[in-house]
Amino acid sequence: MKIKLMLLFTVCISVLMVVAGCSNESSGAPSGKPSDEKVTLKVWVDPDSGEYYKKVVDNFIKENSDKKYEIEVVESDTGKAQEFVKKDPDAAADVFSMPHDQLGQLVEAGTVYKNTKYSDEIKESNIEPAVEAASYQGDLYGYPYGIESLFLYYDKSKLTEDDVKSFEGITKKAKLGLNLSEPGANYVVAPFFLANNVKLYGDNGEDLKGSTFNSKEGLQVLEWIASLKNNKNVVHVNADSISALESGKINSLISGPWSYKQVKEVLGDNMGVAVYPTADFGNGPVQLKAFLGVKLYSVKATTKYPLEAMKLANYLASNEIQEKTFKEKGYTPSSKEVQENVDVKANEQATTVIQMAKPEKSVVMPKIPEMVTFWPPADALIIDTYNGKIEKENMKTKLDKLAEDLSAK
Repeated sequence: MKIKLMLLFTVCISVLMVVAGCSNESSGAPSGKPSDEKVTLKVWVDPDSGEYYKKVVDNFIKENSDKKYEIEVVESDTGKAQEFVKKDPDAAADVFSMPHDQLGQLVEAGTVYKNTKYSDEIKESNIEPAVEAASYQGDLYGYPYGIESLFLYYDKSKLTEDDVKSFEGITKKAKLGLNLSEPGANYVVAPFFLANNVKLYGDNGEDLKGSTFNSKEGLQVLEWIASLKNNKNVVHVNADSISALESGKINSLISGPWSYKQVKEVLGDNMGVAVYPTADFGNGPVQLKAFLGVKLYSVKATTKYPLEAMKLANYLASNEIQEKTFKEKGYTPSSKEVQENVDVKANEQATTVIQMAKPEKSVVMPKIPEMVTFWPPADALIIDTYNGKIEKENMKTKLDKLAEDLSAK
């Protein structure tokens, strides 16, 4: 009797397993046929890129015809992505473009979805600084698709390639334009401290107690900034930089890819581009650094279709689309493979940004939410120092206060 019961139990379990298997198979669409469920997604893309990305998304839909996708592409002020997503997560796009330095705020607000499916692919495909920018507290969230950095533009009729290798070489022969006296000086000048072994929120930009601006190295840089006021070949410029270049007031300037066309119009064949020079803060030449920015796609935490949204984000950041985006929009790729593309290598702007992205020439802008408290006091410190409002004997006190403010929660 026991044997019969056991046989009956075994048969029942086998039947249930077969039924379950059939059920699992039938829950998906038959091969080559779309599922009945419509997957509705919204994507926020950079301004002036909507038409391009509509074509990219249409191609994604064609390549994934096993599901019925309805994807809306919307141009957005992606620089304010964290603000928009946190304000109304339900209305936010499922996939959105953003600058990487907003990632910490979004993670801590619980409004961004962890990259649980494509992390290995992202890490393998992209340069290390881009992977670092897409990660927070050890976890990968974003999908990198481009990198940005400041670099040097110069007039080749005034300066040689050897001249622009050092700050002293440039300012000995020609005039260099820098923002030293208006809001935004922090973005240009603050990384010079980091070039001299000062830390901003530690080695990885996530350590609240890890800033060392009040070190002897920080004091050296602040004293150097003060000395620039007496250097007739260092000229404060900001919004007027292009007109200053055109008039001959300056012969070189630090700016980003967004200035390329305007500088080219002014200098023509005499336009040169180069990585940052070295500078001597008192202990010999050190390589100046810039902040590195990384363009990311991210997925909102409350998306109804996380798997599909991650798949779309990964597609938008793929090698194939990074290559197309470089050709169509001029974004410098973060993909290691695409950076080796012949067209990328032939583009002086892209190759300069790629060189600037190396760790010895740039620092990934910190993603820690407290970074928002860094900008105002850093601006005030740099501007007041350049304008002679801070006496040398008070500089260390000012740096102590900055370090204290940065470590406050």
